[in-house]
Amino acid sequence: MSLETAEQFHARVAAATDAEGRLPVAIEAMPGWDVFPFELDGLRIKPLEALQDAEPPRDGEDPADCSCRQPMPPERAALVAWRNERWLLVTLDMRLPVSFILRPVEHHDVADLPDELAAEMGVLMARITAAVEELPSVGRCHIGRYGDGGAHAHPFFFGRPARMAQLRGSCLLDWEENLPEVPEDVRLANAAHVGRRLVERLGGDGPAWER
Repeated sequence: MSLETAEQFHARVAAATDAEGRLPVAIEAMPGWDVFPFELDGLRIKPLEALQDAEPPRDGEDPADCSCRQPMPPERAALVAWRNERWLLVTLDMRLPVSFILRPVEHHDVADLPDELAAEMGVLMARITAAVEELPSVGRCHIGRYGDGGAHAHPFFFGRPARMAQLRGSCLLDWEENLPEVPEDVRLANAAHVGRRLVERLGGDGPAWER
């Protein structure tokens, strides 16, 4: 069997749309989950757009233009919760107890990580998750890799608030945008715990704001 092309996939999806080019809302799927953050009355999917001629370029497709080749802005460097000579764990300003991106120091995307870095990333993902889930305000650590905005590897780690059942699962980020802001001292205290735990387990340097 031959592999399906982008044109064939798009045509198959378009064939399922209505006269306005809209797909039906799949009530039995995510919109029907108890964690879906929006009421269903009036909910509809945007019309399907035409297939693009090519994938849009991402920031850093040319390594020479990637932010990793530039000095890190001081305000971002101040939010590094942990680092070693190969990786940076940067705290994000989100409306969750804690959130991070993990970045290799050298320019790589996930698909072209050398074996040694790929193996180390697996260990880091496990250790970061364990440290995030030690926080009393966190129920689970969610991990995300999207990769559509930047060509430099940057998996995300999101601390899902504990015991808030509506925030479970893949709708967490839809809820996050509507939560109140987390006080900076709380966010940094949570991030510092994770950074210190990584130092204990893996070495490297801890939170920049504690050095």
